[in-house]
Amino acid sequence: MTAGARIDVVVPVYNEARILAQSIETLVAFLSRTCPGEWCVTIADNGSTDETPAVVRDLCRRDPRLRGLRLEARGRGIALKHAWASTAAEVHAYMDVDLSTDLEALGPLLARIAEGYDIAVGSRHVPHAALTRSLARDILSRGYNALLRRVFHTAITDAQCGFKAVTDRVVRELVPLVRSDGWFFDTELLLLAERSGWRIAQVPVRWVEDHDSRVHVARTVAEYLREVWRLRRAWGGPPPGPRGG
Repeated sequence: MTAGARIDVVVPVYNEARILAQSIETLVAFLSRTCPGEWCVTIADNGSTDETPAVVRDLCRRDPRLRGLRLEARGRGIALKHAWASTAAEVHAYMDVDLSTDLEALGPLLARIAEGYDIAVGSRHVPHAALTRSLARDILSRGYNALLRRVFHTAITDAQCGFKAVTDRVVRELVPLVRSDGWFFDTELLLLAERSGWRIAQVPVRWVEDHDSRVHVARTVAEYLREVWRLRRAWGGPPPGPRGG
């Protein structure tokens, strides 16, 4: 992993009291074993109404490398904007609390940042990736990414995978330009970065679907389509040409 850089790993959560402690303990054990530099884990609570806040407080009380962030508003974009802006880390990452993405991909993800890339994204749709998910979800994911390629001529193969890392410069200069506060945050950030010539690396991941996901499929699909249309109207055409690695 990246030696010397301060790394903050954000885990957005909403009503995840059942799995939160086990997931965070697994993540902390992994970072303790593999990350040679200074790191912390930020648990960004998106207005949970179950026992999640109490679990967050207990975890943070027991481990000073954890910090909790409570947000009353909901949305992955809101969680990441606030969490990334509230730390002095040099590298900012995030992952889904269900740990659907194999943590072994975190090393290669951070290594790409160390090599000079501005953004590193986990992808389930590049060579050497491994994917276990229902046929319906797979069709939706591939269809969405195909839509992005057709509308924006993007080279990004997997915009929604909840496993990404960015530099502090991206947080300071690019994230404030992202309008979406919800699930579309990832897509908009990547498209803006690509359009502006920021360097993006795609890292193959092993990913297993969480059948207890909090994602409401129909509502999320509708949000994605509205946001794609917003960007298409705002930009008036495809970006100058995809860049990345």
